[in-house]
Amino acid sequence: MDRHHVVIAGGGPVGLWLAAELRLGGISVTVVEERGEIDERSKALTVHPRTIEVLATREAHRPFLAEGLPVPAGHFALLDERLDFRALDTPFPYTLALPQSRTEELLQEHALRLGATIERGHRVTGFTQRAESVTVRVEGPEGPYETEAAYLVGCDGARSTVRTTAGVDFPGTPSTVLGWLGDVTLDNPPPPGFGTFTLRGGVMVAPLPGGRFRIVGVSPDSLTTEWPGDLTLEELRRKTVAVTGDDFGMRDASWLSRFGNATRVAATYRRGRVLLAGDAAHQHFPAGGVGMNVGIQDAHNLGWKLAATLNGWAPDGLLDTYHAERHPVGIQLAEHSRAQTALMSAFTPEGLALRSLLSGMIADRPEFGHALSERLTALAVRYPTADPTAHPLTGTRAPDLAFTGTHRSLFALVRPDAYLLLDLTADGALGDRALPGLAVHTGTLDRPPAAWSTVRAALVRPDGHVAWAATDLDDTALSAAMGRVVAGRP
Repeated sequence: MDRHHVVIAGGGPVGLWLAAELRLGGISVTVVEERGEIDERSKALTVHPRTIEVLATREAHRPFLAEGLPVPAGHFALLDERLDFRALDTPFPYTLALPQSRTEELLQEHALRLGATIERGHRVTGFTQRAESVTVRVEGPEGPYETEAAYLVGCDGARSTVRTTAGVDFPGTPSTVLGWLGDVTLDNPPPPGFGTFTLRGGVMVAPLPGGRFRIVGVSPDSLTTEWPGDLTLEELRRKTVAVTGDDFGMRDASWLSRFGNATRVAATYRRGRVLLAGDAAHQHFPAGGVGMNVGIQDAHNLGWKLAATLNGWAPDGLLDTYHAERHPVGIQLAEHSRAQTALMSAFTPEGLALRSLLSGMIADRPEFGHALSERLTALAVRYPTADPTAHPLTGTRAPDLAFTGTHRSLFALVRPDAYLLLDLTADGALGDRALPGLAVHTGTLDRPPAAWSTVRAALVRPDGHVAWAATDLDDTALSAAMGRVVAGRP
């Protein structure tokens, strides 16, 4: 068995990004995907700012920027007052509207370019886990076979075979609301950012590349546990007219679908040599378009840790921090989606009053809207630390810091295969500390954000989160503290 081999079940955006991250760490990886071709139907449409940042740290963002439609505002539960992303502290203060099918194509090209193996038309059917390896059972076009790996990662969706076989509980709540959507041509589209909510229902219209549109909605008859059958274009038209008074010249549907609000989070994201990411780890109502983004961010957290573990430079327990860091994000995702579902299915005068109150708070209190924006876009994610004396930046995502005298900013410096030590002292007092799994950059910050203005040294993880930061003015003490941290590399 190749001790540096990982099998990924599922070749959607999460599995493809994880495969690319492992290849950047020098790990052999095979993606096993049941679909013979990329599905043209695009469940996910929105690429959030933090996901664009993740892509940018690997120089993979430019095709997304070139093809996606930038949208500088978002919504929380279809409230009348939109969230303004333009004030976010990111080089990408917008979401990108890009069909999931194209996102998958771009990520597949990225993974293949890095040397990943992608087996389409193959399906993981089970596995046997041992102390040192996992034997993965696969059904392929020519029949069943087995492959041996050091680790198996389930990125195989909410009905995950990997999660089920591993015996990981998937607790949560069943579906009680059925939303509906259609990707259509509109001869008379509404203004950009259109969305409305009344006692008759709620409808949002979002642009798609190529001049098409996605109509998404909920209505009083959405409050059901019974499956009403497949959505038709005429039903979509009828529901849209009932809420908005107009069908906007709707025609030529390329995809019609219903989606429920079943909400579940895996009890653990790791069981021995088997790990879970994306929809295999969390299922929720697709409010705000966050699902694919959270999954890609799962993969971004896991990839470097798994590679570091296999390459031998990971500190003890590093792989266990995947669950410790990402499971709370999944719990928060469930909480936020449930809250939005409640607001989006509040077809009563009392429900409309609550919606009006919250919408007014977004308008009247910019800090409230800003906090919602940061949470929705995942820019506010902060991983926990056990050290009560840690600098407040510890666990936060590092912004794209600029350095004096160079055109390179932090995102271009973050390494996929090593921690990055930022020596921000005036004369490079920390010296050359380059070690396996550690790179060094010496420089001075150019107009740093307030939180970084007094920082003299920081350790940035391969996923762009801060592992350690210090403001000590004494170079000897700073060097000693940094040495202790580097030795443990949290």
